[in-house]
Amino acid sequence: MSNPIILDCDPGIDDALAISFAAGSPEIELTGITTVAGNVPLAKTTANALAVAAFAGLPDVPVTAGCAAPLLRPALHSGHVHGESGLGGAVLPAPPRSAESGHAIDFIIDTVAAARGDITLVATGPLTNIGLALRREPRLASWVRDFVIMGGSASRGNVTPAAEFNIWADPEAANIVFGADWQVRMIGLDVTLLARATAAVQERMSSLGSLGSTLLLPALAQYRDAHDETGEPPVHDVCAIVSIADPSVFEYTPAQVAVETHGALTSGMTVTDFSPSAAHNALVATAIHEERFWRTVLSAYGRLPVAQR
Repeated sequence: MSNPIILDCDPGIDDALAISFAAGSPEIELTGITTVAGNVPLAKTTANALAVAAFAGLPDVPVTAGCAAPLLRPALHSGHVHGESGLGGAVLPAPPRSAESGHAIDFIIDTVAAARGDITLVATGPLTNIGLALRREPRLASWVRDFVIMGGSASRGNVTPAAEFNIWADPEAANIVFGADWQVRMIGLDVTLLARATAAVQERMSSLGSLGSTLLLPALAQYRDAHDETGEPPVHDVCAIVSIADPSVFEYTPAQVAVETHGALTSGMTVTDFSPSAAHNALVATAIHEERFWRTVLSAYGRLPVAQR
């Protein structure tokens, strides 16, 4: 059965790999892509989303731009991780179309409202668009089928010792999101740092035609993740989509997650309480079945027409 999703993202190398996975997965129906400033500025995340969607064979999936800056803070990007373009060493053809008119917030609210209970909302970038959508329409939390983020950590961060990038980039928006009347499925660093594109995985990618040679391998070759000293970078954002396509890949623990917005050293920290007495507002991914993860991902990549040529 196909799972319709809206992907709110900030491409970004791992976002690009996530879009490509969604394009090839028979379990995923990509209803729309919305973009936010994050890994690179909004103009680049939007252009990258359009280029990757076209390259991966999604010419008709709407791409709608959203917020260019966090709610209360200046925009802080990570070009040092994702490269100047946001796609590392990958150079894709210019997209044949432009983004949709209108704003991502309206697209999210209107699309979910028209199919209540059907659409899973997935966020793999800073949570600015989602936070503002909830502020405008709190009922969004009850209209989605599920809500999944790549973000946060129950242990340590990757941009500061306390905070993961997507939460750190806009903690005020993340605070709104975790405080809403829904259960957040948090796919954080506890598991995504284990989803590494090892040498063996990259060797298998090399057989995927121009998908491998034009996008996957050049992008990964310049992916400078702070936790990667091996040349085997983690593909964080792909995990969020895989968790929908194959739920058995991850194991979860209920938790109460609160976002620190004021700490001088801990801003953006996802403070995670696993105690049974806590008011659980999240399911936190705490284990990943790595072999099954890569079997699912590479199988989906292999279905793309661009992987055949």
